[in-house]
Amino acid sequence: MTGFGKSEIAIDGRRMRVEIKTVNHRFLDINIRQPRFMMFLEEDARKFLKQSLSRGRVEVFINYSSERLDAKKVIADMPLLHAYLNAAREICAKTGVADDLTVSQLMRLPDAVTYEDENSDQDALRELLFTNLEAALRELSAAREKEGAQLKKDIDARLDMILSYVETIAGKEHVIVEEYKKKLQDRIEDILDGAEVDEQKLAQEVAFYADRCNITEELVRLKSHVKQMKASGEETTPQGRNMDFIVQELNREFNTIGSKTQDGEILKMVIAGKGEVEKIREQIQNIE
Repeated sequence: MTGFGKSEIAIDGRRMRVEIKTVNHRFLDINIRQPRFMMFLEEDARKFLKQSLSRGRVEVFINYSSERLDAKKVIADMPLLHAYLNAAREICAKTGVADDLTVSQLMRLPDAVTYEDENSDQDALRELLFTNLEAALRELSAAREKEGAQLKKDIDARLDMILSYVETIAGKEHVIVEEYKKKLQDRIEDILDGAEVDEQKLAQEVAFYADRCNITEELVRLKSHVKQMKASGEETTPQGRNMDFIVQELNREFNTIGSKTQDGEILKMVIAGKGEVEKIREQIQNIE
């Protein structure tokens, strides 16, 4: 399910911003983008996210800055500085030019000093990260719940439409056998060219066809699947995979009904029903 949540918190001069974005995906795929010095927290962050998320592609963006006086660390490359000094002395000895190097000039020489963020307080970083993650997840959850309510309303409406198609098909179920009997009788009369039709054999053929084209079980299962789908929509636990399975079964039942009859009205309802099932299938890709 798509959603977005963010949090920005500053504690003791350390500021962190966390953004969480989720999009549709069959499985749970978490991608965390963070400063290198926070890599030691990545596995714990994944475990924390998995407690709240079970499906979707999850993008986590972590930005960090510090206003503390000890936020920066200056590192002098002493071997390199000694090499610069030795080179300067050699120049002086060979050219007679006075050595005017100062400490400030030495520090400006290429690669003489480097600057690093001082982030050695791992406990402080951990507290800041998980406080932000918790707040961002709350905002994400609220956004996803709002979208979920809209999806549920749309899916329920489509399920009601499917039930109306099922009722229409059920009302035509008895017509299937009658239409077949009439077509079979007309065909036999044409072949026999006016001769008397063997009513017993005709009845046997119609009975055989009636058993083969019976769609009562499919109609019952369709109603049951719709009921299960609606019940899943009321659950508070992740139902995406369960709904995926129910949609497959709905489609299967409509296909079976379509294969058992040539009645135009029933086939029209089958096509319409499959259309609604496909729209539901697209929608539940957004559901965790």
